[in-house]
Amino acid sequence: MRMLEIGDFGKRFTIHHLGQTMHAVEHIDFSLDKGEFIGIVGKSGSGKSTILKSIYRTYLPDEGKIIYNSERFGDIDLSTAAERQIIYLRKYEIGYVSQFLNVMPRTTSRQLVEQALLEMGESEEVAKAEAEKALIHFELDPKLWDTYPNTFSGGEKLRLNIAIATVKKPRLLLLDEPTASLDHQSKIKVREIIEKLKANGTTLVGVFHDIEFMEGLCDKVYDMKTRQLVMQAGVVSES
Repeated sequence: MRMLEIGDFGKRFTIHHLGQTMHAVEHIDFSLDKGEFIGIVGKSGSGKSTILKSIYRTYLPDEGKIIYNSERFGDIDLSTAAERQIIYLRKYEIGYVSQFLNVMPRTTSRQLVEQALLEMGESEEVAKAEAEKALIHFELDPKLWDTYPNTFSGGEKLRLNIAIATVKKPRLLLLDEPTASLDHQSKIKVREIIEKLKANGTTLVGVFHDIEFMEGLCDKVYDMKTRQLVMQAGVVSES
């Protein structure tokens, strides 16, 4: 089943004080079936994160189409979908993990993960149990569970961010440098979750600088320099 199809996608940004418009990305084409994982590689500034943010509709695409096979809406173009549809998809179907944690203040780690499940309709009992499992898996010190994450280290914040996104088991998960500030053991934990999500049918799009992490994990790799889609056996190096 085709889950995501990006066709001739492009995004522009206007620098108003200079009166200039610049192409961040253009002519991007790739597609994914259910349960596949594509890694996007390329040098900094090549537009990798712009693609993810446009799929999530943080950015509004300027050109092309982004067709997502929604469980509720069927095939829907994320570039033209109504705001209420995007809000629904973010809540129930599409997850996003960035390098940065942006959460409500005065909310503890445990509460953040529980809330992710409660808004999916889970009971308080299930939300509590699953949240603890996620926090344990990502080896977040139990002393931090009832602490506000603004005091956390970069790695702790990233692990919490991944826990919040993955505990919902989204149909489509977008990963923007999910291992950027993690040690080797934490990277293994992230890999285990990705493998489990894939096995359960989650489709994933990820941006990575850590090429080694991608080996044997991604089904496809998209190279921003050559605009080519290759199978895992032909993983490209950054350039």
